[in-house]
Amino acid sequence: MTGGVAALAGVAGWRSLQGADPDFRIPGPLRAVHETNEAIWSTLMRDDHLATEYPISEASVLRVNGLHGIRDDIDLDTWEITVLGPDGEQLGTHALDDIKALPWHEMTIEHKCIEGWSQVTNWQGARFSDFFALYQDRLPDDITHVFLQTPDGEYYVSVDMATMRHPQTLLAYDNFGEAISDRNGAPLRLATPLKYGIKQIKRIGSIQFRRDQGADYWGERGYDWYAGL
Repeated sequence: MTGGVAALAGVAGWRSLQGADPDFRIPGPLRAVHETNEAIWSTLMRDDHLATEYPISEASVLRVNGLHGIRDDIDLDTWEITVLGPDGEQLGTHALDDIKALPWHEMTIEHKCIEGWSQVTNWQGARFSDFFALYQDRLPDDITHVFLQTPDGEYYVSVDMATMRHPQTLLAYDNFGEAISDRNGAPLRLATPLKYGIKQIKRIGSIQFRRDQGADYWGERGYDWYAGL
């Protein structure tokens, strides 16, 4: 009898869940669970906590997984990033040489995919915190997120400032000392061990500093927006 009641309760609960109003393509109660997890993880996030780094002998070139926003050909000689303020105003543009002029950093970390696989790989580039420093004095104090988008606008992510300013978040342009391949996000991508791969946008075309969360490609398709590790 107990088992029968539990089974009926489970069926009733499942039907109720499926009948709930959707919130970004999933039932509202499931989105509420996502948001609860996000609140917990963001509260536990520590700026001084560093993810494990590995010997480069354990690393390999990152496997290609997902081509959203990078399917079109790109002229690397004319590519540049557009930087926007919170009201959409243009603050500046940068060629790759501008990013390479920032202090160089290297890390060998574990890249984790939300699909369940992981791989140790090596990145070189500039810390986003150093890039942010170029604009910090021109921005209001209430910036909370960074919105990044591919040049074609087909892929976009929004990431909290605590993650973006972490010392292990890079604007990466090299993989094992060689330029990142087109399929892995040339000429510039986001790389961090703090987020799943869905947040590590390839081929960055624009960066906007925002006062609010901003749009997010997979967050709008039923996934956890925070995607923290």
